[in-house]
Amino acid sequence: MLGHDMVARLERGGRDVTGLVRDTLDVTDAAACVEVLAGFDVVVNCTAWTAVDDAETHEAAAFAVNAVGAANLARAAAAHGARLVQVSTDYVFAGSATQPYEADAEIAPVSAYGRTKAAGEWAVLAASPEHMVVRTAWLYGAAGGSFPRTIARVAAERGAVSVVDDQRGQPTWTGDVADLVLRLVDAEVAGGIFHATSSGEATWFDFAREAVATAGLDPEVVTPTTSADFVRPAPRPAYSVLGHASLVAAGVEPIGDWRGRWAVAGQDVVATS
Repeated sequence: MLGHDMVARLERGGRDVTGLVRDTLDVTDAAACVEVLAGFDVVVNCTAWTAVDDAETHEAAAFAVNAVGAANLARAAAAHGARLVQVSTDYVFAGSATQPYEADAEIAPVSAYGRTKAAGEWAVLAASPEHMVVRTAWLYGAAGGSFPRTIARVAAERGAVSVVDDQRGQPTWTGDVADLVLRLVDAEVAGGIFHATSSGEATWFDFAREAVATAGLDPEVVTPTTSADFVRPAPRPAYSVLGHASLVAAGVEPIGDWRGRWAVAGQDVVATS
């Protein structure tokens, strides 16, 4: 989702952009990273092992992509005088807070996925003071699979769906993340950590009702449930709201409220159900 929208946003802005996939660059191959990244000014790493549950039993494989791969890209970019933008996640936090996590908040991942992404953050920032970590969460987009599209499809097929109402976060459009990355790069901000999530907050239940309504269905078919009734192999953060103070300090405007952004992007997302 994000890679698709990142390339599209850069192309619309008239940038010279190359989208690489696994067949053209294996990020776990350090020598290949050095060779392929020659000639670029900015590298945005949208590569990740994002199968959160599978990472619990395949942590070494997730680490190879999320940590070693990020390190390889960061070192290769630095060697060529390029900046790396590393996309990271709310899962680096414990999820037990009651107010938004700012960029400098202590990380304490509770899942294998979170641990591997946290290691990737460290590797990127250690490779160059010019590199940036951009954390995001609860992504949706028109390309690839995403929560709102799945929920709209299930609601249409079954006539009812239960969604957890005790996990809070910020539904965020990949198009907005791509735009924010570009704005950060264009502003030539100093390296560091920034949060690319929508403003406001919601539960998955809230978001599901919006998705179902956008699909033309009665939102009442969505009923609330709890995490205890929907146990997964990897623990989910109960609170994933990220703060935007580091963006404001850098003079870069955060993404708008999630409901307003869904109103812009939602129809295209559920239309691909």
